[in-house]
Amino acid sequence: MNFHLKNLPERTKKTRKKGLTMVIDKGSSINECKNLIESSGEFIDLVKFGWSTSLLTKDLVKKIDMFKKADISVYFGGTLFEAFIVRDQFEDYIDIIKKYNLKYAEVSDGSIEISHKKKCEFITKLSKHVTVLSEVGSKDTRKIIPPYKWIRQMRNELEAGSWKVIGEARDSGNVGLFRQSGEVRQGLVEEILTEIPSDKIIWEAPQKAQQVWFVQLSGPNVNLGNISGNEVISLETIRLGLRGDTFHQYL
Repeated sequence: MNFHLKNLPERTKKTRKKGLTMVIDKGSSINECKNLIESSGEFIDLVKFGWSTSLLTKDLVKKIDMFKKADISVYFGGTLFEAFIVRDQFEDYIDIIKKYNLKYAEVSDGSIEISHKKKCEFITKLSKHVTVLSEVGSKDTRKIIPPYKWIRQMRNELEAGSWKVIGEARDSGNVGLFRQSGEVRQGLVEEILTEIPSDKIIWEAPQKAQQVWFVQLSGPNVNLGNISGNEVISLETIRLGLRGDTFHQYL
């Protein structure tokens, strides 16, 4: 930090197990990645190459290496996993993970229909090779999953081998955890937290108001995902009570 201020909350340091910030990469260039690392790298723990962008991303190996050298872990979006699964190419997916020497992988079922038992089997198999993050929730705005199912699925996926479970919101923040307006399904989140420890969940929260809500609920070291690269430092000020929305939280 450039200045000393009293009464700032204590933030976890890398390598973090909680207080994670996961950034979504939508196909950025090498120069954009370099600028992101230079400006905000110390605050970023994970970078997800969103949905299936890794299939088309230019200089993919170079991008992965840049992030790794900055102590930022990289993984491919869950939609790519689903694209392999729906084509019966699970073993090919494992080969891809090994080819790019990735340490993390995401398992999701937001776009395809598979039984939850089968999903947990994929988690268990993948966890033998990499650290697994699994996403709970649907990308279909018409599909409302009741809280008890969120809790059951999160618990089962953690038991199957997931390191963290991810609360679905997409990059737009208007499905899953949120209403189409972007408003948090407050009752859903609070009920989930009665059964699942906060540090085991990464909440996708791409919108500022959503980030504020989670920080006010769970404090500065809540795990947040699908953060835009140009909003990483903005999020950090929200975490520390240095933006109007959380200004009085720690005084």
